[in-house]
Amino acid sequence: MNIHTPDIDLKPSREEAEQALALLRRWTGKAHDAEIAELDPILARLTPDAQPDAYPVLNRDYPHGFAADAAYKATLPDLQNGPSSLIKGANRTIQHVGISNFRLPIQYHTRDNGDLTLETSVTGTVSLEADKKGINMSRIMRSFYAHADKTFSFEVIEAALDDYKSDLESFDARINMAFRFPLKVASLRSGLSGYQYYDIALELVEKDGVRRKIMHLDYVYSSTCPCSLELSEHARRERGQLATPHSQRSVARISVELVPGECLWFEDLIEMCRRAVPTETQVMVKREDEQAFAELNAANPIFVEDAARLFAEGCQTDARIGDYRVVASHQESLHSHDAVSVLTEGRTFASDSLDPKLFSTLFHVG
Repeated sequence: MNIHTPDIDLKPSREEAEQALALLRRWTGKAHDAEIAELDPILARLTPDAQPDAYPVLNRDYPHGFAADAAYKATLPDLQNGPSSLIKGANRTIQHVGISNFRLPIQYHTRDNGDLTLETSVTGTVSLEADKKGINMSRIMRSFYAHADKTFSFEVIEAALDDYKSDLESFDARINMAFRFPLKVASLRSGLSGYQYYDIALELVEKDGVRRKIMHLDYVYSSTCPCSLELSEHARRERGQLATPHSQRSVARISVELVPGECLWFEDLIEMCRRAVPTETQVMVKREDEQAFAELNAANPIFVEDAARLFAEGCQTDARIGDYRVVASHQESLHSHDAVSVLTEGRTFASDSLDPKLFSTLFHVG
């Protein structure tokens, strides 16, 4: 015979809860630790000698056999994707939020050497609306890995961007992939050759429904000061005094927006830079190459202003290039400071402000 108590589902009163708590305190005061742990480890907090922050006895062995099923995963907290009530600070849209410098091997199409696998540093970000707490950043990586086994072109990058833009329900998104591109370069006179490594980044940006494809290249060259060259020749001619002009390792960061539907290979942009400023630093050098390099520098002396305009001329004459930016740094051997210049064309790279550390990122590490 079953007896149903009418008030069994009623919510206990505060008085009943206090009585139950008092009973538990009396029991834990006399029970052994094992008894308490067997009933419920959290009751250790009710013992007379318990500290205010006493924590239940927990299992210290890693649970190798535990599997997180769908029901368990549904219980996991997710503060980053919580409601707007959890937002801290100003309730504002964030233009860029995501992950930077996660690395993986990526295959790239090249013009001259087939497909190359290169270690690549990836930055992926999206915009975040003002009423959203945050994003699930691992989704950016998962979306990217879904395409990482393909040989990369801008079309593949677009597919990866589409995926995580959809997953994160964002209106703007961007991907930046940075790598070092090897290219075999011949010496000037000895017939030797060696690999030059070029810092390149591919960037895909979607803003307000418009997508832009951008390529960045760091080109390293030697710059001989025209003024110093003339002063050295003056000393030789007028006074028979041996003198040498100063020259220095220099770096230009060329950023170009690709015209839709056009293909600009890595090798194409590198060759454009060589035509503009032929005094690229050398890889393999014998004495005849060193002499040739001195002659090449004397034939092409340039100030930093000249360098910016020469690279700009190369960009302007290539129909595949739209907007562009040239940032040049001549890391002086005469002065204790550098000579720098910035030249931009179009709205893509226009800015009234400069990153205060922009020029310090142009130092080339061999």
